[in-house]
Amino acid sequence: MSDLKDIIQNYQNQKVLLIGDIMLDRFVYGSVKRISPEGPIPVLSATREDKMLGGAGNVFANLQALGCDTHLISVVGYDDAAQEIKELVQKMGGYVAGLVEDASRATILKTRFLSQNQQLLRVDHENLIPFAEKMQRDILAELEEQMPDFKVMVLSDYGKGLLTPWFIRKLVKLARKNKVPVIVDPKGTDFSIYEGATIITPNKKELSEASNNHAVDSDENIELAAKIIIKQSGVDAVFATRSEDGMSVISKKMKPLHLKTQAQEVYDVSGAGDTVVAAIAASIAAGATYPQAAQAANIAGGLAVAKLGTAIIRQEELIKASEDKAESQKPYGIAMVADSDSAKEKIRLWQAQGLKVGFTNGCFDILHYGHVNYLSQARAKCDKLVVGINHDASVKILKGESRPINDQMARATVIAALGSVDMVVFFGAEKSGDDNTPCALVDFIRPDILMKGGDYTIDQLPEGKVVLAYGGEVDIMPLYEGYSTTNIINKSKA
Repeated sequence: MSDLKDIIQNYQNQKVLLIGDIMLDRFVYGSVKRISPEGPIPVLSATREDKMLGGAGNVFANLQALGCDTHLISVVGYDDAAQEIKELVQKMGGYVAGLVEDASRATILKTRFLSQNQQLLRVDHENLIPFAEKMQRDILAELEEQMPDFKVMVLSDYGKGLLTPWFIRKLVKLARKNKVPVIVDPKGTDFSIYEGATIITPNKKELSEASNNHAVDSDENIELAAKIIIKQSGVDAVFATRSEDGMSVISKKMKPLHLKTQAQEVYDVSGAGDTVVAAIAASIAAGATYPQAAQAANIAGGLAVAKLGTAIIRQEELIKASEDKAESQKPYGIAMVADSDSAKEKIRLWQAQGLKVGFTNGCFDILHYGHVNYLSQARAKCDKLVVGINHDASVKILKGESRPINDQMARATVIAALGSVDMVVFFGAEKSGDDNTPCALVDFIRPDILMKGGDYTIDQLPEGKVVLAYGGEVDIMPLYEGYSTTNIINKSKA
């Protein structure tokens, strides 16, 4: 696996061209406690809302998270959803110049309403019209000069009108002319429109339908169905995703390869196919062989289905998983030390399982009796306890230049080893004058209950106001008098 790790590390800054149907995924979460008097339908009391990139946007998000430099081309309308898509793309380090605005169409918006991780309803806003040929020609003219700069081109086809058969043929021809591999996430049953592509990535259902409903219930039948597609479409290889059965690679150049799934737990398969496509593309861009690309993609897909919603997989996660050291399997029960994005994903998963997530914070410079007992009491008030720790620069601002005594990873590791703690995440200001409270972190990860030790009132806690604003709880807890890091330091000096 050391070779695979090298490949994954080499994803960084690889230039990938991504063309496909982008959409905005909106998730409205809440609880159902009554039936509407207006009709036999549940009433959802909404408590929070998430928005993320969907369709080709999810492939983009995964490519960016894996470290690639992704040039995204898609089409949006003139509406609020388009603006939100642009903001999300920019937040992920992408450029919006490739998002073509078309006044004749609406930006694709899919809104899902959920209660207790159960989807109640999905509402789609879209009008499926072919992408104007003039706009297609304009894009091709720009790519004529840019194509040699890319290591791989990805076509993410959701059948929403952007990738017409004529446009696909021209794009593939241009890529082949410049020796750029083409990876296609297909749609429909006629894969001949992708003729000349390098790799095509159907799931089992798509593989069967595109091979005249050939059986796909065994390795042998997968191979036969894939060979039909290779013959019909002229692609070099089929990377078939097979849900719980893993992935199969059938190519003109190698013996068939069948990989078993890497998933430990399956919570949500939404968007996992996009993650797989992104990992294949990043791997090919980094110089991987087909077996290496399939291994990386299979691991990435396993990580994706263990998360909630259209989650992304980051380069660091994939490296750790490739070494069989996934965060969820750390030794000796040590909790996860997470960045804010990973913390939010994990908290969403816990909350979807009906678990109450608590949050508390502090410097925890020298762990002592008061800390241990306070954290134990905090954990008793929730199902999962997340501890925010001020990073080193933040502690200096609070305590002075002589602090912290222990650096942030030392402090985090000690706290993470406590049985009462389920996750540790850093926060704080980088320089004096900036916000040094956990307000931004709390608003981002949104725990169910905030706990704070001391003689505060809720009005004195800015982070408490944040929690109450989104419907959470705040609990002021007593501290253990006489126990503090300052006292320990003074005693040691004496």
